[in-house]
Amino acid sequence: MSEMDYYKILGISKTTSDNDIKKAYRKLAMKYHPDHAKGDKSAEEKFKTISEAYAVLSDKEKRKQYDTFGSNGFRQRYSQEDIFRGFDLGDLFKGSRFDRANCSNGRNGGRHFSFGNETLFGGHSGQQAAQLKGSDLVYELPLTLQEIAVGTTKTVSFQHGGRSEKITVKIPKGMISGKKLRLAGKGESSPYGGSSGDLYIKSKILDDPVYSVKEYDLYINQEIKLTEAILGTKISVPTIDGKNLSLKIPSGIKHKTKMRLSNHGLPYSKDKGKGNLYVVVHINMPKELTEEQKKLIKKLAKKGL
Repeated sequence: MSEMDYYKILGISKTTSDNDIKKAYRKLAMKYHPDHAKGDKSAEEKFKTISEAYAVLSDKEKRKQYDTFGSNGFRQRYSQEDIFRGFDLGDLFKGSRFDRANCSNGRNGGRHFSFGNETLFGGHSGQQAAQLKGSDLVYELPLTLQEIAVGTTKTVSFQHGGRSEKITVKIPKGMISGKKLRLAGKGESSPYGGSSGDLYIKSKILDDPVYSVKEYDLYINQEIKLTEAILGTKISVPTIDGKNLSLKIPSGIKHKTKMRLSNHGLPYSKDKGKGNLYVVVHINMPKELTEEQKKLIKKLAKKGL
């Protein structure tokens, strides 16, 4: 994103007074207003740019944020709607032909400069601008694997319209990381009198001491002895829903072999069925041997093992 020097755009310095900022903008706005430069697309874009610069520099808080963070940092914090929210550009043109011809009153009492069907706010003029939806909110909700496996109910607290709000949310099973639950109308209010935005509850899986997870599949490490790896054995594997499954380990299994237990992972959010549970077999190689164990190993070596 390229830097925008609002002071340079208006031809002023950082020490220019509020009144002189207004004068500089009015002079440029009269020059580049679409009514004055009909059919000149570059003039239309110039008018939008100087209007944005004035909307920021004429507001003490926005000007402070701009001076602190620079153009790119400021525009990461403020959207186009934020820049023009609560600001009436029409006050500068009251009584002029530009006011009569090109400023339409919004539902919230503000004005929108229009260029054909487009407004400075990036939407459409007149009633359509008033119907612009408010911003959506995203709330990241930490969930355990057990909660994702069966579903749960959570109370969440979030900032909404400048105030804190608490709501109780039913979380369906299968809400793996990245999945979102939409709550219509629980987002920010529209600055133009339209409908409120939505609140999205976004799942984030908490680390689990037993399982690791990849989408709907679960992974568990199970350790066996060297002799069990050679001869084969049976082990008990815990599942996410509290059961224990018997798993046969074949003789001669290799270290870190993955064995699949179908349909014992996390449930799918919409479709029936589940992911898989993968058992990763770890062979415990002894670091030290007793004298008797060494003798036995040597005998096995002589037998060609």
